[in-house]
Amino acid sequence: MRFSDRVVVVTGGASGIGLATAQRFASEQAKVVIADRDSQRAETAARQLRAAGAAGVLASTCDVAVEAQVKATIDAAIEHFGRLDVVVNNAGLMTFRSLGKLTQEEWRRVLDVDLLGAFYFIKHGFAVMKPGSAVVNVASIHAIQTSPLDAPYAAAKAALLSLTRSAAIEGMNQQIRVNAILPGAIDTPMLWDNPNVRSGAESIDPKDVGKPAHVAAAIAFLASEDAAFIQGTTLIVDGGRLARL
Repeated sequence: MRFSDRVVVVTGGASGIGLATAQRFASEQAKVVIADRDSQRAETAARQLRAAGAAGVLASTCDVAVEAQVKATIDAAIEHFGRLDVVVNNAGLMTFRSLGKLTQEEWRRVLDVDLLGAFYFIKHGFAVMKPGSAVVNVASIHAIQTSPLDAPYAAAKAALLSLTRSAAIEGMNQQIRVNAILPGAIDTPMLWDNPNVRSGAESIDPKDVGKPAHVAAAIAFLASEDAAFIQGTTLIVDGGRLARL
């Protein structure tokens, strides 16, 4: 198994892509920390992984926008498992308003979660991760091509790609790899609750909708030794949707 005895933190790990990612790592014998702001859902997800035979699971209540909670999650991983090998920055937040109606608070909340949350985990992760470790940032195809009413999310995800490159450069000195993944339309509540999708303003062809497990598999690849010579890159996982636009 690629991740035997490895310890992985997955943010937003209680549902959607995050939960699928936690399940994928656990299936490859990783010890998994499910970091989620919803403590009840995090505990439920942890029980699911344990019932499925996970080597070790820890639920950690964590709002990634709060640096102290991020550090506490990393400290808990070290205390509980003795090491940290992989961080998956998956937690994300979207808001749907026109530019003229967006408030400063709405902008800051999205940036705090989608961009600064990843920065906090990279900052504190780098302090304890050993050579051979990896960070995978979950961005979005919105970083490249977006739709109306998504400005804060698209801007945060575009900035996350830049952060990925900067962190990859600094990570080389510690032999820590940092890469990003860009999911397309994935079968999660975030997709179907999108008002653009509900209203028909954004048309989604069913063949363009992937499963969370598809993204989880790509994340696991980037975190594994199979991707040992991949650094500072972005991997699009969208079933070819962008290629046809």
